[in-house]
Amino acid sequence: QVQLVESGGGLVQTGGSLRLSCAASGRTFRIYRMAWFRQAPGKEREFVAAINWSGESTVYADSVKGRFTISGDGAKNTLYLQMNNLKPDDTAMYYCAAGAGSIPTVSAMYPYWGQGTQVTVSS
Repeated sequence: QVQLVESGGGLVQTGGSLRLSCAASGRTFRIYRMAWFRQAPGKEREFVAAINWSGESTVYADSVKGRFTISGDGAKNTLYLQMNNLKPDDTAMYYCAAGAGSIPTVSAMYPYWGQGTQVTVSS
């Protein structure tokens, strides 16, 4: 099994920044790709960004391109999401996910999930 623990969420004003972290432990050799998803109240869970564990390839949702940056530290088994120029529409529970599937934007490709960290952006 793989355990994922997110941190770094909080309340920030529009235009502000936050950095989310996700610490992975357990059978991390099973991980090929990690990703961030988010879910706002009353909405479906949506893809935010993904990175393969070698760091050679990243994918972003159109809504966050140019504002968010996903990165990883293999030595620390930690995934990051740097979020800049935050908007009220970014308010959601952010989830870290890990897996080895072939389609990075699809949540079903990720068997391992964290509990989430709340991000709230005030206007």
